Amino acid sequence: MDTVRIFQDPDICHKLWERFWPKDCIFDLWPVRACFMEHYRRPLYFMLADRDYRESRLLALTWIEEEGVFGHFPGETWQGKTWLEQNKIAGTGRRPIQMLADRLPDKCFVRYIDGDFLPAWESDVSVDETGYLFFPKQYDFSFENYKNAFPRKSLKKIEREINGLHGQKVVFRHNHMADAGRMFEMNLSAFGETSYFYDRRFFNAFVDLLSFLDQNNLLRLTSVTVGGKLAAVDVGTLWNNTYTILAGATDPDFPGVAKLINFHHIEWACLRRLAAVDFLCGDFNWKSRFRLQPRPLYKICSPELDAVTGFHANERALSCAV
Repeated sequence: MDTVRIFQDPDICHKLWERFWPKDCIFDLWPVRACFMEHYRRPLYFMLADRDYRESRLLALTWIEEEGVFGHFPGETWQGKTWLEQNKIAGTGRRPIQMLADRLPDKCFVRYIDGDFLPAWESDVSVDETGYLFFPKQYDFSFENYKNAFPRKSLKKIEREINGLHGQKVVFRHNHMADAGRMFEMNLSAFGETSYFYDRRFFNAFVDLLSFLDQNNLLRLTSVTVGGKLAAVDVGTLWNNTYTILAGATDPDFPGVAKLINFHHIEWACLRRLAAVDFLCGDFNWKSRFRLQPRPLYKICSPELDAVTGFHANERALSCAV
């Protein structure tokens, strides 16, 4: 018998997650998601499709009240959209995926879905955003090979900026936890209301995430000082031989420091012979120039929602008219 059941009890949803979800990337870990669940407190709506109890698929949704849509668990919104990447339709079998599609709530905006988990979803799917990764093996785990792949003129320009910083004495340090506070300050100063951390729910959840990663030896907090002044901080985490850069900030008084710290991440990944460095979605005009590999992630958007933004079409028209 084909059945689709809905679960909303947090304890049951937790057990279902642990049963079906892979643990391929850092975003697959329940404690990571729970950091955001604790501060956003969205109602859960986990959909489990069973085909004769032999094949099952789980779609973890939550109700995002202020947007009036179902999004992916835990519903940690930034500018109205969820932030955590590599969401999945976990489990096995093609038929249960279509069963979920047939029973999907009317108002859904599910982002950042791993394309490997959409083999049978036949409608209302499109590319959401593109993630960018570095694969050390592609360059035989050699940072020099990686740099030599750049156009010579482009590399010289980057190195000129970086060498200018080295002339002021560059020092890298790792897991100096006091630098995390300065990272928040620099990010908020640079981006204001568009910063991830402007929303206190997101800020507090991210602080809890830092604590979880630190306590479980998963955190790599990278800081750069130039001439004794803190110039850049990145929050990274290492899981399953993949190094993920979660967030960061730079001091605008040090042009080129973002290139310096990104080269540092890539060089470290080569030395450690890691499988990948995940710089997440959003190009910001530098990821393609740094020869990172694009990886599309997908979204499921209800027909009555705008296919581009995910917001209700009439709300988008109103915002454009103001």
